[in-house]
Amino acid sequence: GLFPASYVQVIRAPAAEPPPPARYANVPVGGFEPLPPPAAFKPAAQQPPPEPFPPPPAGYPFPPYGGSYQPSQGSDDDWDDDWDDSSTVADEPGALGSSYPDYEAAGGGASGRYRLSTRSEPSLGPRGAGHPPGHPHPPGGGGAAKSSATVSRNLNRFSTFVKSGGEAFVLGEASGFVKDGDKLCVVLGPRGPEWQENPYPFQCSIEDPTKQTKFKGMKSYIAYKLVPSHTGQQVHRRYKHFDWLYGRLAEKFPVISVPHLPEKQATGRFEEDFISKRRKGLAWWMDHMCSHPVLAQCDAFQHFLTCPSTDEKAWKQGKRKAEKDEMVGANFFLTISVPTGPGASLDLQEVESQVDGFKAFTKKMDESALQLNHTANEFARKQVTGFKKEYQKVGHSFKCLSQAFELDQQAFSAGLNQAIAFTAEAYDAIGDLFADQPRQDLDPVMDLLALYQGHLANFPDIIHVQKGALTKVKESKRHVEEGKMELQKAEGIQERCNIISFATLAEINHFHKIRVRDFKSQMQHFLQQQILFFQKVTQKLEEALHKYDSV
Repeated sequence: GLFPASYVQVIRAPAAEPPPPARYANVPVGGFEPLPPPAAFKPAAQQPPPEPFPPPPAGYPFPPYGGSYQPSQGSDDDWDDDWDDSSTVADEPGALGSSYPDYEAAGGGASGRYRLSTRSEPSLGPRGAGHPPGHPHPPGGGGAAKSSATVSRNLNRFSTFVKSGGEAFVLGEASGFVKDGDKLCVVLGPRGPEWQENPYPFQCSIEDPTKQTKFKGMKSYIAYKLVPSHTGQQVHRRYKHFDWLYGRLAEKFPVISVPHLPEKQATGRFEEDFISKRRKGLAWWMDHMCSHPVLAQCDAFQHFLTCPSTDEKAWKQGKRKAEKDEMVGANFFLTISVPTGPGASLDLQEVESQVDGFKAFTKKMDESALQLNHTANEFARKQVTGFKKEYQKVGHSFKCLSQAFELDQQAFSAGLNQAIAFTAEAYDAIGDLFADQPRQDLDPVMDLLALYQGHLANFPDIIHVQKGALTKVKESKRHVEEGKMELQKAEGIQERCNIISFATLAEINHFHKIRVRDFKSQMQHFLQQQILFFQKVTQKLEEALHKYDSV
């Protein structure tokens, strides 16, 4: 039904020995022959039968890594600042390509690199083709029956579980070299699985946003000064550099909540209030980046913090190296090292219960954060406009009263007139205090809530990856019980699911740890600022009160 049957002529090929496989699957056996001149063509019926094509590779039509993840390689087209030109990755020596020259040069024995693979038998492929052509089934009763069942792939190929590479990893289709520096260790702490702490913790300040220009003043932008504590060397970065880094990290770490950046703004980008608010948002973002044991040690983040602003070539090499990173998608999960031993195994039901509890927690926290943000925003608006106006209206009324009393020229009433006038000024000043106060206490609370709303938006995808892995484990167990799958393959799926579960629980624990730290600090700051504010109001009222002592 795809095209008319009259267009098709079936040519029966005689039985012959299968030709040797071609080096490339899309090249016919024997390579490409030059075409004969037009006169040499004969009718189809007289043409000799064509050579058969080589058999497709195992797992066809799916590529080796499951075909579920295509990492973005970035583009120089949108990197329109003075740190870029039209060169490609091929022009830059030392950029990380698709091979490992240092490993090959050492004859495969270079220290610090390990070949890890989760690739399973071809029976895990999507078609259930048990064995490559020409290979007999393994000996043992029931082998053919067990190979007939596979753990199915998700029908939705756009789900986070598929796009993150989690499905390909769980099904055993990931393989690659893992360097020592790429390993991400999960350890068992007092609260369960945790990311191994950064042995060299550091902080980074963001200061002095300054307006700069390029193209002889035709283009303006704001540059922020970054000073990492572990180097002490300042670098300058634009918002677009933060945005590039966020994109790389969000792509690389599917089970880690990368904090969201402050929102972009099309107009008013150079207004002082907006620049100040963005700097505070970036400071919170940087604090969370430096506090995360995994993100803080990521090569792309370290390059962002340490590459000199004036070294264009070094910046571009590091940028392209990050964009060519091969430990993404399914391969990322190979880098996770989890505890081993008798007491280190996870109970799947307990893991599922913990994740479900955290899912309910994030939903409730998101709702309450939205409510608090709305309430704080409304309260701040009232203080800036309503409260200021009302207090100044009271002050104006007292001032009118004092002006009326001044019509009386009696000497003994002069002190009272001055005291009432001072009271009017005090209420004017209190109105100004109300207008200035939100930036001292409510705005920082709303900045923190905005950061956590970004985290809470990340966790549904993280939980989805873990839930998808659990589903595959349950499916494989059912196949084993029905005698359709070998126990060894099912155990491999469960082991890889455990890796994802360890990482997910470690990220959940880190989130709770950092949440308690942040909200404790912020609530203390809020109440301290509230106390200082009301002390200032009380001081103004007491000063006005003392003016009446001499009347």
